[in-house]
This record gives sequence, structure tokens and C-alpha cells, in this order.
Amino acid sequence: MDEITNIKEHADKAIEWIWAALPHLLWAIFTLLIGIYIIRVVNRLVRKFFSKKDYDQALETFLQSFISIALKIILFILVITQLGVQTSSLVAILASAGLAIGLALQGSLANFAGGVLILLFKPFKIGDWISAQGVSGSVKEISIFTTKLNTFENQIAIVPNGKLSNDNIVNYNGEGTRRENFVVGIGYNSNIKKAKEILLQICADNEKIATTPAPQVYVGNLGDSAVDISLRWWASNDNFWPAHFYLREETKKRFDEAGIEIPFPQRVITQVQS
Repeated sequence: MDEITNIKEHADKAIEWIWAALPHLLWAIFTLLIGIYIIRVVNRLVRKFFSKKDYDQALETFLQSFISIALKIILFILVITQLGVQTSSLVAILASAGLAIGLALQGSLANFAGGVLILLFKPFKIGDWISAQGVSGSVKEISIFTTKLNTFENQIAIVPNGKLSNDNIVNYNGEGTRRENFVVGIGYNSNIKKAKEILLQICADNEKIATTPAPQVYVGNLGDSAVDISLRWWASNDNFWPAHFYLREETKKRFDEAGIEIPFPQRVITQVQS
């Protein structure tokens, strides 16, 4: 009888606890569902707001991610408080958890800080072609923790913002134009003056190559088997690559027509008979 009485007492206490906690649980579930709905609506409104404004795309992506995460953290706190957790206790728990998480996620915090620095100082923007951390590609997205690059092979490279903001970055679109130093070797028996004239004429025949600053050509080096002719030319970022490939193809074709030799490495073997 004593055991039955004890079981009945425990069952009664359990039922009382459930009835006492049920309103809090229901309110917590209700808060969670309403909060998720509100977050979705807010995110949708934020996206619509940015779509109507001409803000920097990187800043838009960063703020959208930040707002979404901040709202989820607020919702988590509201749900926990609905379950009866005291605010003072929650603050202490969050402080302790924040310290532990901060120590465990130092890299993530560094990436977050790096994302903020990138947005503040703008070393590059969406669409720029950059080279950093051994990767080259077009900037596709700048988020809170990482930056996505679309490589030349059409692959997505994800680079942590912490390393990206603390290392060397080459931004090929940082200026409106690019310059190239094109070097081609000609034979020692070839006409240097004629070769220089041909290179300048190739530049003049292509409207994608800028006339200001004007292309410059000079003898860069006297090599072992060739005279190196250097051509410095400028083009806008949009015209650079078409002009780059055009210049090489036309140089080979016109040098052949003019009888100007482009030497290649050769090895002469002399056999000595004993």
C-alpha cells in the first residue's frame, strides 16, 4: 500500500507540474511559431526594400544575413523566457555560453570582423575580379563570415573573411583600365625597327586598345637566342582580354608576313669523333 501511495503522490505531483508548465509551454510554442512567421516576413520586406534601393550589393547581402541572425537570437531569448527562465539567470547563462562559444569560435568571430572591415573599407565589390589566398575569381557574394568567388573554371571558391581582410588582395578591377607588358622575342637577324612598327600598327588597328596613354615599344633585353621586344599597352577592363588575345594572334601572323623570326629554344649537339 505504501508503494502504491508513493506512486500516486508522484503521479499527482507530475500532473500538477504539467498543468502548471503547460501554459508556459503553449505560450513558448505560440511565440516560436509567430516569431518564425514574423522573421520570414521581415526578411522578405528587407529583400524588397534593398531591391528598390541602389545600395552596394555586398552591403545588402551582409545586412540581410545580420538581420536574420539577430532576429533569430531575439526569438530564442523570448521563447526561453516564456518557459519560465528568469531574465537574470538567462543573462548569466548567455554570458557564460558566450564566453565559451567565443573561445571555441575565435575563427568565426575573426571572419565576422573581417566581413565588417571589408564592407567598411571596400577593397573590392561584387563583380570585381580579385586574386587572394591563392584563388582568383569574380566576387559573387560577400556574406557575414565568407566571400564567394566564381573562378575562371566556373567553380565557387569560398574564402574566409578573416584571412581575406588580413592578407594581400589584388583587385584587377580597382582601376578603370589595365596595362600589360607584352614581350615577344625576335631573331638577331630580324629588323628591330620593322618589328616595333608592326607592333604599334597592331595597336592602332584595334579600337579596344587605348590611344591614351599611347602604346610604347622598346627593346627590353638581349637574350641568349632572341632580342626581346616589349610592348606596353592599355585597355579598359571590359576590353582587356579581347585585346590581349588579339595582340598575340596578330603578332604571329604579321611577323610571319614580314619575315621576322620568332626564335624558339634550340639545342645543337656536336659529335666529336675520336
